[in-house]
Amino acid sequence: MKNIAIVYWSGTGNTKIMAESIQEGAGESAKLFTAEEFTPEMVDEYDVLAFGCPSMGAEELEEDVFRPLWDDVLPKLNGKSVALFGSYGWGDGEWMRLWEEEANDAGIELAQPCLIVHETPDEEGMDECRSLGQNLAF
Repeated sequence: MKNIAIVYWSGTGNTKIMAESIQEGAGESAKLFTAEEFTPEMVDEYDVLAFGCPSMGAEELEEDVFRPLWDDVLPKLNGKSVALFGSYGWGDGEWMRLWEEEANDAGIELAQPCLIVHETPDEEGMDECRSLGQNLAF
C-alpha cells in the first residue's frame, strides 16, 4: 500500500473540498495536511504527494504559506510520484500551467495530468478528485 500525502492551501474552502475528495478516493493510506502542517522533512515519509493550491492574484500560487512550502519541497520531490490540483475563479487556468511547467523544469514527472476545478467543485468535480485519488493509490 502506498503512503500518500495530500497537502493543500485553501482560502475559500474549494481546494479543501478537492483535497478531501482526493483523500476519499485514495483511501486509508492517504493523509491530509494543510500547507501549514506539512514540512519539507515529511516528504521522505511518502511515496506519493498531491499538492493543491487555488489560483491567487494574477494567476499565481498563494504567496504567504503555500509558495514558501512549495519552494522548500520542490528539490526533494525527484523520484516521487507527484500530482497537482487546485481551483480557480477567474482566468483560464494559467496558474496551473505555470505550476506544472515549474515542476517539469525541476525534473518532476507528474503522475497524473493536473486537475483544476472552476469555483466550488460540483459532483462531477468531486468525482474527478476521487478518481485522481484512486489513481494515485494504485
